[in-house]
Amino acid sequence: MALTKNQDLLLIPGPTPVSDEVYEALSHETYSHTDPRFVQAYKNSLDMTKELFNCQEGEVYVVAGSGTLSMEMALVNTVKAGEKILILSHGYFGDRFIQLAQAFGIETDVLSADWGQHVCLSKLRELLAQNEYKAVTVTHVDTSTGVEADLEMLVPIIKESGALFILDGVCATAAIPEDMGKSYANNPDYKIDIVLTGSQKALGIPPGLAIVAFGPKALQAREELGHIPAYYSDIKNWRPIMENPGRYFATPAINMINGYEAGLKLVMAEGLEARYQRHRQVAQALVKALAVYALEPLATADHRASTLTCVLYPEGVDDGKFRNFLAEKKMIVAGALGPVAGKAFRFGHMGNTTVEMLEEALVLIAQALQDQGVKVDAEKALEVFKSNLDK
Repeated sequence: MALTKNQDLLLIPGPTPVSDEVYEALSHETYSHTDPRFVQAYKNSLDMTKELFNCQEGEVYVVAGSGTLSMEMALVNTVKAGEKILILSHGYFGDRFIQLAQAFGIETDVLSADWGQHVCLSKLRELLAQNEYKAVTVTHVDTSTGVEADLEMLVPIIKESGALFILDGVCATAAIPEDMGKSYANNPDYKIDIVLTGSQKALGIPPGLAIVAFGPKALQAREELGHIPAYYSDIKNWRPIMENPGRYFATPAINMINGYEAGLKLVMAEGLEARYQRHRQVAQALVKALAVYALEPLATADHRASTLTCVLYPEGVDDGKFRNFLAEKKMIVAGALGPVAGKAFRFGHMGNTTVEMLEEALVLIAQALQDQGVKVDAEKALEVFKSNLDK
């Protein structure tokens, strides 16, 4: 995998660096949407998407759009107006389900966590006991906080209530396991019902595709709804195309599908387990290296994602100056949101991001801190990073 065409050191929570193989696929001649070569690429992509989510008993949908569209598809195809959902929010992006639900007349309750923390499980159990929820939405990794939801704890609690489990995998897919075939707590009924995601994060593809996987219970919920207030978002309109991509409903994003196929081939060639382990190891090494600079994650160790880190500044560091210094060196990180805006930056380390890129980033971060009079040791940070990668 090569990354020679990327000029900036793009280390935000997404979009993420794109490999040359994906760029080449994207720049391929644009075929007709019924061309057998494109149809085969689409079929290959759908097959690999099923493998990615272990969704052999369900159906997957890959359409032109964004992660927001995939959120909408997950809701509008399973929950009708007047029904209620529970939204578990670990930050800004969990809260987006509120506006989506309201747009379709779906009632909502929200259980929010303190930023950097998990939701309270006792409060969750209390809400599930007191209410009848059609579905519960969970953000696997919230890109505002760097918090990863604990699926081992949440899936059994939520499925015991009878609600559908809808997982927003936008900042986790292809870096953290999202296995729809897995039975949690050794109960065959305790499974993830929907995973929704986009193309531009740990998958390492540019923005432009909405990707949603529906398990059997979610598909049953769609059947029971009958007519829904959607057209482009209605999975029933897309089902014939997912079965045979040579059919027509809406013009597909031909070059994006080519890039998606190329990206998924890289994912599968690395191997899912190896890819998950790489992300865990790199994230742990990076956090320890940043600690050399007195830079600490917002999320505690047992809540921390392996795809990005929300990094708190030490006393006296100016956020704007810090990120502008890095931008002048062609390293791009993201500002923080909500209550930690101006007090932290968000550092993406997922997908096609390489060890060499992160080593360069550690040197540049040291320079940005030194520019504001903070004494740091870049050589020690690099040594810590490398030594923890070898463990």
